[in-house]
Amino acid sequence: YKGRHLLSFVDNHDVSRIASILTNKAHLPLVYALMFGMPGIPCVYYGSEWGAEGRKEEGDPSLRLSYEEPQWNELSDWIAKLAEAEKTSKALQYGGFSSVVLTNGQCVFLREYEGEKVYVTINASDQPYHAGFDAGCGEALDLITGDKVALNGGLDLPGYSAYYLCVK
Repeated sequence: YKGRHLLSFVDNHDVSRIASILTNKAHLPLVYALMFGMPGIPCVYYGSEWGAEGRKEEGDPSLRLSYEEPQWNELSDWIAKLAEAEKTSKALQYGGFSSVVLTNGQCVFLREYEGEKVYVTINASDQPYHAGFDAGCGEALDLITGDKVALNGGLDLPGYSAYYLCVK
């Protein structure tokens, strides 16, 4: 599907909600960081932005709940920041994909488009990890928080963390 901009999602109306599948709830924000960082148009199924649960084997009513009002929380705040980062970055919207670091608990991949480079970093472990890679500069802007991040031959990733590092 090269050159196509397809929807990407972690759950929808036909499958168990991601919050019901994950055995480690600390991974929930990281799943969304991965989805918003990957190629495709990110789509969040209603209710999942605040961690709603529901299992397919319990029938459609458990997946398609009715809500009186939004239940805004830390996950909602996080997803809003990811959406804003993706919306403002052409590299995250249209960029190619290349893997930089890949382990059982960590990944770093590069999205690049028309000179904009964004390194998406995920540490799904509870332990810190040094992701060694050469970004070609000593500093990056984290598109999620707006903070400057020092790069010294890579990045020290705290446990359960994600960054969208824009380098010039």
